Amino acid sequence: MARKYLVRTFGCQMNEHDSERIAGVLEADGLEVTTEVSEADVVVLNTCCIRENADNKLYGTLGHLKSEKDRRPELEIVVGGCLAQKDREVVQQRAPYVDVVMGTHNVGRVSELLEAARRDGPTMEILEATAAADHEAFPSALPAKREQGWAAWVTIQFGCDNSCAFCIVPAVRGPEISRPFGDVLDEVRRVAADGVTEVTLLGQNVDSYGRDLTLRVRGEHDGAPAGTPSHEFVVGEAWLTEREAMGASGRARPLFADLLRAVGSVPGIRRVRFTSPHPKDMRAETIAAMAHTAAVCEHLHLPMQSGSNEVLAAMHRGYTAERYLRVVHDARIGIDDLALTTDVIVGFPGETEADFEATLEVCAEAQFDSAYTFIYSSRPGTEAAEMTAAFVDHAVSVNRMERLRVVIERSAVRANKARIGRVDEVVVTGPSRRDPSMITGLTRHNKRIHLPAPAGVRPRPGTYVSALVTEARMTSLVGEIVDIGDSPVHRTRIPVSAG
Repeated sequence: MARKYLVRTFGCQMNEHDSERIAGVLEADGLEVTTEVSEADVVVLNTCCIRENADNKLYGTLGHLKSEKDRRPELEIVVGGCLAQKDREVVQQRAPYVDVVMGTHNVGRVSELLEAARRDGPTMEILEATAAADHEAFPSALPAKREQGWAAWVTIQFGCDNSCAFCIVPAVRGPEISRPFGDVLDEVRRVAADGVTEVTLLGQNVDSYGRDLTLRVRGEHDGAPAGTPSHEFVVGEAWLTEREAMGASGRARPLFADLLRAVGSVPGIRRVRFTSPHPKDMRAETIAAMAHTAAVCEHLHLPMQSGSNEVLAAMHRGYTAERYLRVVHDARIGIDDLALTTDVIVGFPGETEADFEATLEVCAEAQFDSAYTFIYSSRPGTEAAEMTAAFVDHAVSVNRMERLRVVIERSAVRANKARIGRVDEVVVTGPSRRDPSMITGLTRHNKRIHLPAPAGVRPRPGTYVSALVTEARMTSLVGEIVDIGDSPVHRTRIPVSAG
């Protein structure tokens, strides 16, 4: 009888994709997935330290697992991810019954670390950097077990070179490393061959993808020793053609626009999404690539964080409110029928009432379709955590959050109502959680829509349908199916190990 594993994920899409890789490695090692702790032989907690109370959630979960470990000493517990990267010794001290503590750069070694723990006792391994030179060692080279057969995350970049005062990511993920252009395309072609029709390109700052690659290649002759990736594999054909036309070494520049066009042209890929771009690095060529590449969805998530220039400067965001609004204007002009979403932090240290009013004004002008809004919470190890004298009273932040919610919801409802009467392409994601007679899907604009299932027909997840929008709600749409496309074809690759 096969051993079973359970992976629980705390945090962002990057962590969720890391969890898919961990699951893929464990399945390649012969384990089978379970959703019940009582059935699991291995439990992996993939942590995040970006959101509030991350450590409380981890140690609360570990407390429950301790009683299970007392009952079944053979249960193996792994703690990985950002929080493990940052608080490695603390995890071992507070939960000495954990078998493996590993960081964000160790996802491919989970099986080896479990074997070491069985042999030597509790094991901790924290690598401080991702391999940059060897594309085969990049985390996305690992097998992955996808939760949705029709959709896949594809990591294009690891780490971050920015220094936002509130963010712990550079400390736990390391400096920015772009994955070779050809390596990304190879993975997209593989998942497309498996029946995936939608890919989401992941990075901490996708706009700057490839700048480090072009810096590395600039001025070199493409005469690398046998066995090393060619320049075309590393930076793509478009940049090399540009370099040749310039008659010089070529300018170092990001490759994200090139990548969008290339990924969008892969046969079988119908939708391309990405997260997260940075406003300071959003370039005209990226907007053009979004507009002219049919597969790229008409949705842009552009984190604003604040509408106050003073607060943006204190955050080290690298742009002003005026610059942000120019990017929004250019994107709306360049991309027809664009949906715009954002992130906003309320109560950043030193935020005054005037600062907050500026945020409300920018939100009202930008007309967001939705927003992820957060009350600032201190993250040890960040610059903002040291600004204790400027912390905003929590009651003030709560009041501001409520006022911000009103502004965001007003534009969200307006955007949703504007879709009534339109026919949108929808990919079915499954049955509605609240009403089994309804099915749920996502539009190209990343809006959730609920549709009555046609009599005698229940389209499978991954099926594309055309739907007439009939009703607008605060956070979703309601519609009617007018046409059903082909059913999805998902292929599962069975990992085979020698020996």
